[in-house]
Amino acid sequence: MPKNPQDLAIAGQTEVDTDFDPHPDLDVYADRLREECGVFGIFGHPDAAAITALGLHALQHRGQEACGIVSFDGKRFHSERRLGLVGDTFSERTVIDRLPGNSAVGHVRYSTTGETILRNVQPLFAELEGGGFAVAHNGNLTNGISLRKNLVREGAMMQSTSDTEVILHLVARARRNRFVDRFVEGLRQLEGAYAFVGLTNKKLVGARDPLGIRPLVLGKLDGCPILASETCALDIIGATYVRDVENGEVVVFDEDGAQSHKPFPPMAARPCIFEYIYFARPDSIVGGRNVYDVRKNLGAELAREAAVAADVVVPVPDSGVPAALGYAQTAGIPYELGIIRNHYVGRTFIQPTQSIRDQGVRLKHSANRAVVSGKRIVLVDDSIVRGTTSRKIVQMMRDAGAAEVHFRISSPPITHPDFYGIDTPDAEKLLAATMDLEGMRKFIGADSLAFLSVDGIYRAMGLPGRDAAKPQFTDHCFTGDYPTTLTDLGAQDASPRQLSLLAEAI
Repeated sequence: MPKNPQDLAIAGQTEVDTDFDPHPDLDVYADRLREECGVFGIFGHPDAAAITALGLHALQHRGQEACGIVSFDGKRFHSERRLGLVGDTFSERTVIDRLPGNSAVGHVRYSTTGETILRNVQPLFAELEGGGFAVAHNGNLTNGISLRKNLVREGAMMQSTSDTEVILHLVARARRNRFVDRFVEGLRQLEGAYAFVGLTNKKLVGARDPLGIRPLVLGKLDGCPILASETCALDIIGATYVRDVENGEVVVFDEDGAQSHKPFPPMAARPCIFEYIYFARPDSIVGGRNVYDVRKNLGAELAREAAVAADVVVPVPDSGVPAALGYAQTAGIPYELGIIRNHYVGRTFIQPTQSIRDQGVRLKHSANRAVVSGKRIVLVDDSIVRGTTSRKIVQMMRDAGAAEVHFRISSPPITHPDFYGIDTPDAEKLLAATMDLEGMRKFIGADSLAFLSVDGIYRAMGLPGRDAAKPQFTDHCFTGDYPTTLTDLGAQDASPRQLSLLAEAI
C-alpha cells in the first residue's frame, strides 16, 4: 500500500486507524483479505473493448483500486488505464471509442506488489522485437524481487514497481524465434502463482501456473475465444463456457485457430482454497464446483462441527450469507438479516465529524434491532484476519440488545500470510497467529467462538478430508504448507517471522 501522503492522495486513500472504537462507522469490509486481481481477454470480435469492459465489471470484486484495457486495431495498440472502478472510466462511450480493434485484454487491480499509482496499472505494454505485447496478471511471483534485481543489474529499465513487468523483460530477452516459445521461456523462470492474459499484434495468449493456484477459464462468444478469471465474466456477456485452462497450460489463439502447449512437467493441481471461501463471485463455477453451493456446504459443515443453542442465525454481509444459510438449514435455526447494509453510501460521501461519530452513526452497516434484541444469535462470517472488525460487529449486536453472541467462522484460523496474490497482513498481525481460541474469543467479545476445521473444508468440497501427503488445494494460510519455493525469502521452509518479513518486502 502507498505510504507517503502524495501517493495516498493519488490513490484516493487515507490511512486507517484500526484501534477499537466502541461507536464505529462500521464497515465490515475494513478488515478483510483483499481480493487479488481479475483478467479478461477476447480475440477477433468487432466490439472487443466494450465486451472487455463488461467482463471487467463482472470481475470488479477481484480488485477495486484500478482498471485498464489495451486493444489492437490491426495496426497499432491503444491503452486506457485509470485508478478507480471500472464504471468510473469504461461506462463512457468516448473512452471505448478510443480503444478500436477486434482484440483486447483488460485488468482490474488490487495491489499486492507495487504501489497504487498509475504506472502500475495493468495491462502493461511494451514494444518488443516482433511487435507490441500487452499483458495482464493475476497472482504474485515469489521470485519477482530476485528476477527484478537481476534484470536491473543487467541494464533493464523498469517502468513500474509491479512484479508483472518482469515477464515483459523475460520475453524480450528470450532467444527464440516464435513468440510462444519466447513466452514459455519467460514462464519457465517464474515461481509462485500466476494467470496471464496477453495480446500481441497476432495472438491472444493465456497461461496458468503449474499448480493452477490462480484461476483462468476459456469461453466463446460469436465464435471468438475469451479468457477470464471467472465464469461470471462470461455470463455477463452471454458467452459460452468451454473449459478451465489447465494448470501449467499455455493457450494461444490466432487467425489459424487455437493451440494448447504444456511446457511444464505434469503436476497435480492445487487451486487456491480461498477462491471458494471468499474471493470468487458466488455465481461463478470454479474447478467444476458452484461457489455458492460450496459456501453453503461450508456453513453446513460448520453447523455439524460447532453447534450451539441459539434463536437466530445472522450472516455478516455479504460474504457470510451463503455459509449462514447452510448453517441455519443444517442446525434447524431461523435465518434472519440481523445486519443491514446500506448499498447507497459511495466512496465520496461526506465523512462525519468526530462529534457525530461519537453518537454512534453507522453509515454502511447497522443492526436490525427487531431481529437481534433479546435473542441468542449465531453470527456467521467467512474468516477472521486481524479481528478488529469482528470485535466491532459483536459490540454492535450487544448494543442492539442481543442476549448472547456466538461467532462461527466458515474457514479455519488464518495462521500464515499469503504470497500468491492475496494481501494478507504479516503473521504478527494475524489474530490466529498471536492468540489461542480463548484469547481470540475474549478479544472479539463473543460468548463463544468456533472455526471450521481444515478437514471440514475438504468435506464441503465433496472430499473425505485433506490428504496431507497430496493436498488437493493450496491452503497454506491455514496449514503453513506453502506449495512453491519462496526464493525472495531465500529458503523454501521458513518460520512465520521470516514469512512476515517477506510479506513486508513485497
